[in-house]
Amino acid sequence: MGSPVGGPAPAITAEGLTKIYRTRAGEVRALDGLDLQVPEGSVLALLGPNGAGKTTTVRILATLLRPDSGYASVLGYDVVRDAQKLRRVIGLSGQYAAVDENLTGRENLWMFGRLYQVSSPTAKERAGELLDQFDLSGAADRPVKTYSGGMRRRLDLAAALIGRPRLLFLDEPTTGLDPRSRIGMWDVIRRLVREGATLLLTTQYLEEADALANSIAVVDSGKIIATGTADELKSQVGGERVEVIVHDPNRLDEALRKVSDCCLAEATVDRHTRKLTAPASGGARQLVTVIRALDDAGIAIDDIGLRRPTLDDVFLSLTGHAAELAESESEPATAVPAGSTA
Repeated sequence: MGSPVGGPAPAITAEGLTKIYRTRAGEVRALDGLDLQVPEGSVLALLGPNGAGKTTTVRILATLLRPDSGYASVLGYDVVRDAQKLRRVIGLSGQYAAVDENLTGRENLWMFGRLYQVSSPTAKERAGELLDQFDLSGAADRPVKTYSGGMRRRLDLAAALIGRPRLLFLDEPTTGLDPRSRIGMWDVIRRLVREGATLLLTTQYLEEADALANSIAVVDSGKIIATGTADELKSQVGGERVEVIVHDPNRLDEALRKVSDCCLAEATVDRHTRKLTAPASGGARQLVTVIRALDDAGIAIDDIGLRRPTLDDVFLSLTGHAAELAESESEPATAVPAGSTA
């Protein structure tokens, strides 16, 4: 997987990565020949459901886990052979805040700075900068156990930045946050993007990938099954569509014929929700035509609208299932790598 001609050098390259976990039920192939490339200075969202292989990918790229086969390099360092050198130039914020709740926010950041081999005075200065940047100055000298979930996540992300990493891995950075805290974390991540950071972001939230990343890789069953910008992926599903919710379920079939005639294409029906969906090549004018046809027929509607495909539509089209699966299908929490003595 070479870098594009004339384009930036890849910050991350992965070729044929495989990883197998051993569980009580047998072997689980978490990665199954995963290929990935991330240009330097870009933001890539690794999008997929629980159990798709996102966290395993991050752990391998961040040198926390060895692949069973395949090759990966980050910033020109082999993730296996050059692991020690690589750790000095990357940052990682995992799914769960890795801070010490008995220390203050300031003490946590100083400690992480020392772990990154930053001098004590520099770590203290850097901690102050990050506390200001992440709006935590007012709570800097309080124990972390008094912080809200959103504050802990911001502190964890600040800790990942203490060594001024050239590349940052964010593994589901908004997991467990309420909507307000999630939006706040998005603002923090956007600020990092504006400052030119290279980010690999994993998420199972489709709107998060749409909002934050300039490129998306869809992963399912341990493989990358599609890549592109959000608009490129959505274009695979098609253009706009008319959606109609019919008031009377007894008139669904009649409404289906009317909508299909107006859109010159077969509409689909969800009888449970009473929703009709049809492609709308004519945009808003076609929407008006559908409204008039239903009104002339005396068919009452509860809602009607014109919408573009979402990443949810993309994922369903690519994989045949929804993006967010049950927790039981997640990567095995108690598994150990195949061949390990653990």
